[in-house]
Amino acid sequence: MIRLTGIHKSFGQLEVLKGIDLHIKEGEFVSIVGASGAGKTTLLQIIGTLDTDNEGEVVINGVNIKKLSDKELSAFRNKQLGFVFQFHQLLPEFTALENVCMPGLIARRNHKEVEEKAKELLTKLGLQDRFHHKPNELSGGEKQRVAVARALINNPKLILADEPSGSLDSGNKKELHSLLRKLCNDYGLTILLVTHDNELAETSDRIITMRDGMIV
Repeated sequence: MIRLTGIHKSFGQLEVLKGIDLHIKEGEFVSIVGASGAGKTTLLQIIGTLDTDNEGEVVINGVNIKKLSDKELSAFRNKQLGFVFQFHQLLPEFTALENVCMPGLIARRNHKEVEEKAKELLTKLGLQDRFHHKPNELSGGEKQRVAVARALINNPKLILADEPSGSLDSGNKKELHSLLRKLCNDYGLTILLVTHDNELAETSDRIITMRDGMIV
């Protein structure tokens, strides 16, 4: 599902990634751990096509992303990848249902079809009574479940999560851990997450440790 070869990334004189080689199989649940500054989030952003490397090759689901035009890359990101961030990144002026629908509407899918799928996902995640609530009316755990539903709306093959439990209390962390594991099993998803949460990392199939821009 993911094949990285010789990935280098620098910001000015600072070399953040120093030749990363990584292979993640389809259906695998993988955690990347390491101290702050190890390069974890930079690597995740490159895999998620939100940033570009200076050198190397990134192949996702058989597609060499460097060969895509900007338009093709945007479409690929929208349809093939799902993102879950630490602080949810929900749009405050929209309801939970509208937030979940957004990537599907950007992909120009049928509005009714997208809305039905969004309702199905929110219901599956226990949010059937929160369709019309805005983010400021939701708890931290509920916001994160809305974010997970949004990540799933376009039926992606790959979910990328950056510190998904970082803003949650212990109860909601455990709930999120179980949810990610269940999604991986139920939907056959490949999940790659960056985390400082050892308990969350231990629920994954494989733990990758980074130090000083390299995998150790």
